Amino acid sequence: MPIHGLLAKAGSTVVTGLVGAAAYDVVRNVARRAPLREGAVVATAWGIRGTRKAEEVAESVRLSTADIVAEAKERVGEEATPPGTAVAHDHDHDH
Repeated sequence: MPIHGLLAKAGSTVVTGLVGAAAYDVVRNVARRAPLREGAVVATAWGIRGTRKAEEVAESVRLSTADIVAEAKERVGEEATPPGTAVAHDHDHDH
């Protein structure tokens, strides 16, 4: 009889192992098919598009502001500096 009990325990362990292995395979297959990577790629693409649009808007605002400042300087009689040129310092000290 002790062997019968040992075989019953071994059998239940084997069945538990088989059920666990089958469940693992099912989860692995579902995870493989899950669109996680696709979702990450789509989200990254949206981020890149959003960043590019924000850069375009920022550049447009910068150029519009430069135009407004240049026109204002012209109205008060000052000469406007061309865009992208550094303003010269007219005082003495080392930089």
